Amino acid sequence: MKKCHIAPLACLAALVGTGLGAAPPTAAHTVHVVQPGESIQKAVDAARPGDTVLLARGTHYGSVNVTTPGLTLHGMGRGTVLRPAEGTSTAPSTASPLAKAADSCAAAGNGICVVGTKDHGADDVTISSLTVTGFDKTGIYAREADGLTVRDVTAVSNGVWGIATEYSLRGVFRGNTARNNGDAGLLLANTVKEEQGAVDTEGTVVEHNRLEGNRIGVTVRRLRNLTVEGNHLTGNCAAVFVVGDENKPKAGFVTVRANRIERNNKFCPKTARLDALQGSGVVVTGADDNLITHNVIKDNVGNSSLSGGIVLFKSLVGMPSERNRISDNLLQGNSPADLVNTDTGQGNTFQDNSCGSSRPTGLC
Repeated sequence: MKKCHIAPLACLAALVGTGLGAAPPTAAHTVHVVQPGESIQKAVDAARPGDTVLLARGTHYGSVNVTTPGLTLHGMGRGTVLRPAEGTSTAPSTASPLAKAADSCAAAGNGICVVGTKDHGADDVTISSLTVTGFDKTGIYAREADGLTVRDVTAVSNGVWGIATEYSLRGVFRGNTARNNGDAGLLLANTVKEEQGAVDTEGTVVEHNRLEGNRIGVTVRRLRNLTVEGNHLTGNCAAVFVVGDENKPKAGFVTVRANRIERNNKFCPKTARLDALQGSGVVVTGADDNLITHNVIKDNVGNSSLSGGIVLFKSLVGMPSERNRISDNLLQGNSPADLVNTDTGQGNTFQDNSCGSSRPTGLC
């Protein structure tokens, strides 16, 4: 591992000259450069808030646990690849607490973990310009990580989620590619293991990502105050899921705007909790006061109860979706219909959409 201390700008300039370019940090911060074969975790553990851990091009092996707030973990583009270490052990570790944290990230099947606590959040961390692939569970997993930025990351062929967050506010997920992950390419949730009311994200943004070949492109689960905008979603079983339930506060106030959602016709079989998925564009279930607007939604075709261009569907626990506004969308070639409303909720409106078919009729 190479460090740049007193004059990191000069060090970064030298790295740019060797192909290891990055946005320069402020002069007070250190750049920790990690070559393939060196320990990323050692560099992360040595870093202080505001430092950058810079990963050189090539394949790096192992999982990384980040608990330092304000840290940047930056690669050199898709050619910087993080894969699981061979023979990762799930046995209890006798190493230091920092090493145990890294071990727990690996044992959980995750690539990069950004995990804080209620008393000590891992806040304002940035992960950018790298590939995470082949992890049993999640490429990047975050919990109690407010202000997290994930940018220009490729999360491909991970067992469950490409990128996933719980209990994390004010996130920015921009310019990423999540492809061929077992469940959601991008999961944003209050929590996946407990029954709790929706969390206000205070303005999390999911924008300009490409989500392809996953079970679900983007899942927004039990959250409020979030925007999904300008993404391209194709080849998934379902593109966008906005999911709520009966807990209070109820999920909602999600804006899904200006996305291109087409040919999400991969087939995913039925699970214990959900019908088979195929041909679903945007699904809203058990969530209120959402805005679905100015999207292009085309050629999403399937025979599931959740198939269709935009679908309002009563939640699995029977909670209706209310006061949702579906307006100014362009919908073509979706089947069984461009607009589908099987929900009994009150106050849902369909206005100024360009579409050819609806269930029930009269929504276009």
